[in-house]
Amino acid sequence: MDECNNGSMVPGLTEDSLWDANDVARFLKTSRSWVYQRAQAGQLPCLKIGGLLRFEPAAIRSFIKGQGANGRRVVPFPTNKSNP
Repeated sequence: MDECNNGSMVPGLTEDSLWDANDVARFLKTSRSWVYQRAQAGQLPCLKIGGLLRFEPAAIRSFIKGQGANGRRVVPFPTNKSNP
């Protein structure tokens, strides 16, 4: 059985390392562009180091548990259902 380092769900990364957009996308099972869009909109907690975005694993885990970025909750996208 192949285990991830220090309980991290992204193979090869430790809990004390910062993740890049690819790591976050893999962890959330979404696209890298989705990660960049949400980070730019302030909906996904991130750190900007020079021109690079990096993500703290604990902040991403808090985000998916519903705590959102900076205490904000993510609002679901509206659907295009017409009311009968």
